[in-house]
Amino acid sequence: QVQLVESGGGLVQAGGSLRLSCAASGRTFSKYAMGWFRQAPGKEREFVAAISWSGRSIYYADSVKGRFTISRVNAKNTVYLQMNSLKPEDTAVYYCAADRTEYGLGSDPTDFGSWGQGTQVTVSS
Repeated sequence: QVQLVESGGGLVQAGGSLRLSCAASGRTFSKYAMGWFRQAPGKEREFVAAISWSGRSIYYADSVKGRFTISRVNAKNTVYLQMNSLKPEDTAVYYCAADRTEYGLGSDPTDFGSWGQGTQVTVSS
């Protein structure tokens, strides 16, 4: 069973930046695709970004393309989400997620089955 712990959320003005981190433990991190999702108040959780186990395949939601960057450092068992040019509509709880199976691409959001506790990101206008 994998454990995921997010950090790095906070309050930022529109146009600012934040970097989220997700530390994983409990299984071999380098074998699994990782993703970020978010949930705004009153809305369903939505896909933000994903990175394959190798790091060679990366996917983004259209709403964050060109502004957010997902990356991973397998030696640190950590996945990151660099968020630039933040907008008020990016305000949400951000969740880290891990693929259910080994060596996945992370291309299908329904493949993710393990979740962190979330970190709040608030963007003021």
